[in-house]
Amino acid sequence: MTIYMLLADGFEESEAIVPADLLKRAGATVKLVSISDNLLVKGSHDITVQADMLIDEVSKDEMECLILPGGLGGTKRLGESVKVKALIDAAVAKGVYIAAICAAPSILGDMNLLDGRRAACYPTFKDHLSHSIITGKKVEHDDIFITAEGMGVAFEFGYKLIEILFGNETLESIKNSIRA
Repeated sequence: MTIYMLLADGFEESEAIVPADLLKRAGATVKLVSISDNLLVKGSHDITVQADMLIDEVSKDEMECLILPGGLGGTKRLGESVKVKALIDAAVAKGVYIAAICAAPSILGDMNLLDGRRAACYPTFKDHLSHSIITGKKVEHDDIFITAEGMGVAFEFGYKLIEILFGNETLESIKNSIRA
């Protein structure tokens, strides 16, 4: 299972690291992908993370899940990137799971990918999901899209990804191993 997590300067650290950690524990290959030309990506709280690769190195053929963490600056940069939108389009065409948390679902909303779908996002970004069904759930799954409200549900977001990608048995094993 190859999962690409897209990082842009200003990303919310917890929304990236917590799900990445949980997915690695489940057995996924999680690749942190810088969307700039630098492997070092600075989070919204000045924590710098070294990505595994640059966006031009992503293999659309190997992509089995695409994750977009939030963070105001990171979301803005992800949403402005032609390469990010091309990866999202490729994931949709291939039927690959796309997960977004906090402000990042706004990117999918602006691309009209969440129209008529159940979705969650950080409350101040709901206007970007005006054609979505906002259920009030903290994490929502509809078809290939998994969306979540924000940093406070980073574990639940990661758990939902494990449940979808690896099943309940693996999810329960991970929860037991970390005493959730």
